[in-house]
Amino acid sequence: MQTVQLNLDEENAQVRSLYESAFPKEEQIPWTDLMKLVKSMSLDFSVYSENGNLVGLTIVYPRPQFNWFWYFAVPETLRGNGIGQKILSQLLEKYKDQSNILDMESPEQVCENSMQRKRRHAFYLRNGFRDTGVGKSFKGIDYTIMMIGEGTFTQRDYDQIINELRAYWDAMPKEK
Repeated sequence: MQTVQLNLDEENAQVRSLYESAFPKEEQIPWTDLMKLVKSMSLDFSVYSENGNLVGLTIVYPRPQFNWFWYFAVPETLRGNGIGQKILSQLLEKYKDQSNILDMESPEQVCENSMQRKRRHAFYLRNGFRDTGVGKSFKGIDYTIMMIGEGTFTQRDYDQIINELRAYWDAMPKEK
């Protein structure tokens, strides 16, 4: 698997399509705004390919205390084939010896995709993540926050990340 650097100044319809199809609308930042945030926040936006075909994307917010694995997507047609495992292994190797967190849709919430959420939760548990006991609710979706590495993660830590994101968002030039 190859990690490809995305040229953020060029439209990449395939990557954008993966982003927009992999996450519920409620979880998405509009694409053009996301690209501005990637630039202004120095987010680690990685695209993965095999044999020239897009197989995934990740966006990580590197931070001193812990890194936030913010977005992680594999095309639906490729899920269950070990690609997500390869990508996660690369991410964990890249950020080894650091604490990393992610938020995911709660496997406990009653919803249409509850089986998918449970499989995703089990996937992260198998890969060494643990539940932090911290959760959030946003636009009717419950989230659980998972962590791998040393230390703990608290609601205060989560609030700090959200405040940092808001500061970047508020400072970002708005189109008129």
